[in-house]
This record gives sequence, C-alpha cells and structure tokens, in this order.
Amino acid sequence: MQRCFTLTIVRHWALRKKLFTISYQQSAAMSTLLINQPKYAWLKELGLSEDNDGVYNGNWGGKGELLDTVSFVQATMAEYEETVQKLRDAWKVWADIPAPKRGEIVRQIGDALRKKIKVLGSLVSLEMGKIYVEGVGEVQEYVDVCDYAVGLSRMIGGPVLPSERPGHALIEMWNPVGLVGIITAFNFPVAVYGWNNAIALICGNVCLWKGAPTTPLTSVAVTKIVAEVLEQNNLPGAICSMTCGGADIGTAMSKDERVDLVSFTGSTHVGKMVAMLVQERFGRNLLELGGNNAIIVFEDADLNLVVPSAVFASVGTAGQRCTTTRRLMLHGSIHDVVVERVAKAYKQVRIGDPWDPSTMYGPLHTKQAVDQYLAAIEQAKQQGGTVVCGGKVMDRPGNYVEPTIITGLAHDAPIVHTETFVPILYVLKFQTEEEAFAWNNEVKQGLSSSIFTKDMGRVFRWLGFDPLDGQQEYGLSTINYSKDLPLAQGIKFE
Repeated sequence: MQRCFTLTIVRHWALRKKLFTISYQQSAAMSTLLINQPKYAWLKELGLSEDNDGVYNGNWGGKGELLDTVSFVQATMAEYEETVQKLRDAWKVWADIPAPKRGEIVRQIGDALRKKIKVLGSLVSLEMGKIYVEGVGEVQEYVDVCDYAVGLSRMIGGPVLPSERPGHALIEMWNPVGLVGIITAFNFPVAVYGWNNAIALICGNVCLWKGAPTTPLTSVAVTKIVAEVLEQNNLPGAICSMTCGGADIGTAMSKDERVDLVSFTGSTHVGKMVAMLVQERFGRNLLELGGNNAIIVFEDADLNLVVPSAVFASVGTAGQRCTTTRRLMLHGSIHDVVVERVAKAYKQVRIGDPWDPSTMYGPLHTKQAVDQYLAAIEQAKQQGGTVVCGGKVMDRPGNYVEPTIITGLAHDAPIVHTETFVPILYVLKFQTEEEAFAWNNEVKQGLSSSIFTKDMGRVFRWLGFDPLDGQQEYGLSTINYSKDLPLAQGIKFE
C-alpha cells in the first residue's frame, strides 16, 4: 500500500482491454474503481480508463496470461517479437529524417508533457508514493532534457582532423545506434525514461521501453502522450514502443541482437545480470546502478548549510534515490553537535499523504522495502550501531517508516557497505582528511559524494588534480559553494 489510505493497484500487464485496473479498497468485500470517483477524474486526462492495454508498438494491445489472483498478466513473447519488428521498420523512417527535424518532434513531446505536468506528477505520486512536488519535478526533468535535446539536434557532428598523409583529412561522423532498449526503475518512473528517450530520438534511434512492473500506469500514460505527438506528425508510433512486463521481457531485450543498446537503471545485482547477457552477444549497455553516497563534513564547514543539505539528501523520496545520502561522515570535533541538529531536524520532517502540499516525506514503495528497512536496522544494531532517531515502522495505513539515524558503526561495517534503498543514515566519525577520503572511496558503489569545507587546498585535493593525492573516486562530486540550498526542478523542502 503506497498512500495513507488503503490503495490497491491491480496490474494486468498486457491483457487486451483488461489492464492496470485501479481500485480503492475500503474493505475486503467492497471496492470501487478509483478512476470512476470524482477525486480521481484527472486520471482520464492522461488517456487512462478502467481497462488499459500494456503494449504499444504503433497500436495498443496485449494478450498476456493471467498469473495470479491480483491480476498480474505478462506480455507474451509473440508480442515482444512483433514490437521489435515494428521498431526495426520504424527506424528506417526515423533515421532518414534530418536531425533538426527530429529535434522538432522532441520539442513537441516536451510541450505535450508541459501541458500534462501536474496530472502526470499526480500519477507518479499515486503509483510510486513520492510526494507530489517530487512527482511534478521528475516530469519537469523529462521536459528539461527535451529542451536540451532540441538544441543538441543542430549540433551533432564530429571534428575534421588533419592527417599525416598528404591530400587526406580525417572526418568524424556520428550515426544512430539503431534500436535502444530502455529498462527503468520504480523510483523515477518518468525522468529516467526521459533522459534516455529524448537524447536517443534526436540521434536517430528508436526506443523500446520496459518500465518497472510496479509503476505500469505511469509507463502507459507517458507513452500515450508521446504516441499522440508521433501520430499527429504522421510518423510511426512504433518509434517509441512500450512493453509492460517482468524479468522475461528484460531478459529478452538483453539477449536480443536486434536491440543495439540496452540502457538499464536499477539495482547493482540486476544490472550485473543485464551486463553479462548483453556482453555475451558483444552488445552495448549503459548502466545506472546503485550508490552508497557520502557527505563529508569538516570542522570548518557552515553547519547552517550542512544540516538542511544532509536532511534532504537522506530523507528525500523516502531514501529511495540512487543518489540518496547513506553515509554522513563528520569530523570528530563537530560530530555530536551535528548529530543533535540533524536528529532534531528529522523529528520535524512532516510525514503524511504524498498529495498533501505540506508533506515532506511519504511512504516506501512496497512492503518488501519495509522488510528491508527492518532487517538493515537489526543488522546495524548487531554490528555495534545505535539508533538515535527513528527505527520503527509507523502505526498508520501504508508503508510508512520513520527516517532513521544510526551512529557508532565502524566505517567498514558490512551494513555500512551495503546499499539499502530505505531512509537510513549511518553517521561515521573521522579525525583526518586522509581517513575521510579513504572511507568515502572504499565502498563498491561509487555514484555521488559531497564535501563541506572552506579549505581550498582540500577542495582541490578532493577533485583529484593530482591523481596520487587521495581524490574522490565517484562519478558525481558536490562541493559547497554558496550559502543557499536551491533544489532542482523547483522542489521545496522546508
């Protein structure tokens, strides 16, 4: 259950005219469809109905087999085959269109998303469980990438280089990859697809999207918006195809030599399997996996900036971001005061209905996530940790847990090195710069990290201008710059 009331989303992944039925369950014996209630009439603005098809390849359809009593229906392999063939045919049309004209189509997609940004953001909040402003914010990310891609469509080109051979020149040309398979995760059911889709399209590629099994309505709604733009321009709708399904669809995409590149966003465990399957056929993959992200706070840091930064970074999206802060490293001289201030701020976080404008923190996405939360806390205690804030499942309907702070663990405790997709923050105490940098780099998941300091020498050592000087080994690095903390996509968290 994802909201504060009892909500059942019954998913029919690919059964023709019988898909993704949503029901509001008041009791075991009584339920009515959400979409028929006045409060949820906006769902129809997204083209959703009582029954929705879960396969799109220029036509909507689905013939999957019913799997269990909650109506999970899988897309068939025959439908997958049909979709891939239509994609290959559509690619011949799309790749032949000049890049600036492809950019015009992407511009129209961005405009169409803008018109539906609030209702689509509401659907993200309903289905995923994140607060409304974050739902709208991730749709805005798709819009922003469309804007970027439009400009890029007039700048695709390589350099002309001199050759050592007389009468010759070297010309670098960029050509489409072909068919891009996009497998996305539940936590950003719109934005991650948008990042991939907009750029792939202007480069002349066609896209096959498999969204997360737990957010199918969002996949359907986004695809309807994109498909309408394509069809209005007399283009094959199959250019942006979608197949809702489970692991079998993802496996088929990974093994399929007709899928020229597989972009996967999700857990490290599944990402490793995808990479191996793609590599077996010498294919290309693009992986965005887990993170075990740290904030390092030195003794000279501005704590008025540190505290709100740490709170949003660790409890935003209820700890379910790949960039969520999971380790807060504090210099020994400021450890106690920062822990006290962050814990106080945690207790002021407004928890509740994701649609309530005052809510800062919603439920976890699934019951399985709640179980992972409890298991991680128990492991942390067994390994020497002390829960100083939170640590309990909340006594209210839905998958609500308390945002949690744990101190006293060793920097190399097994649980500290494990990414758990829940709102648990491990606080570590360090004494030296070398120690902090080493601890930051010692985990296997290197995605993002941050430092707070006023020491410019330390900043440059952190950035790694000297590769032997203990620099950070993460893809994204954040360094405090101003005394303000603006958030992206207009999100407010205060």
